[in-house]
Amino acid sequence: MASRTVKSAIAAPLALWYRSMASVLEAWRRMNAYAILRVHLTVPLPASTVILGRPDIHGTGRIRCGEDLLIYPNQYMETREEGEIVLGDGVVLSTGVHLVAYAGIFIGKGSMIGEYTSIRDANHSRESGRTLRDSEHTAKPIVIGSEVWIGRGVTVLGGVSIGDGATVGANAVVTRDVASGAIVAGVPAVPIRRKSHDAVETRS
Repeated sequence: MASRTVKSAIAAPLALWYRSMASVLEAWRRMNAYAILRVHLTVPLPASTVILGRPDIHGTGRIRCGEDLLIYPNQYMETREEGEIVLGDGVVLSTGVHLVAYAGIFIGKGSMIGEYTSIRDANHSRESGRTLRDSEHTAKPIVIGSEVWIGRGVTVLGGVSIGDGATVGANAVVTRDVASGAIVAGVPAVPIRRKSHDAVETRS
């Protein structure tokens, strides 16, 4: 009982302090995340970028960011060999997105990528006499057009192109090209219908 009383007594002023400092702490968190991303890149990061949490950046740092990006926490971005990641103006990356490029990942203007989506352009290959871990990769670029909506938990494989205005339903695995304006879902992702003016629920 005494420990609960002490805990409550300590927590009360701390909670008050956090409330009074909330805006300052949030601004510092965003500035710190922006600085971490900026220092890892080989090209300038636009000041209009809003990043809400510290990213996890690996590899060459060949990541090009457009204006007015909104990047949520827990991003994983990796570039290897000749690969690069290019994010167009106004792109939104939701929490926990993974982008891994050995050849190239290109995401067009205004596209929104849902939580925990994995976009990887490379796969392990199997080579006689070598372990899977020591074998090479095969990589093909991924191109995602403008105003594409990718739902939560989607996987996009190497060599895929997704056309402008397409929608990819939650948890889909995209193994082949998606036409502009198409709506796809499932494993593997297949067309459901063409986009209409009605809102489409992707649970992103």
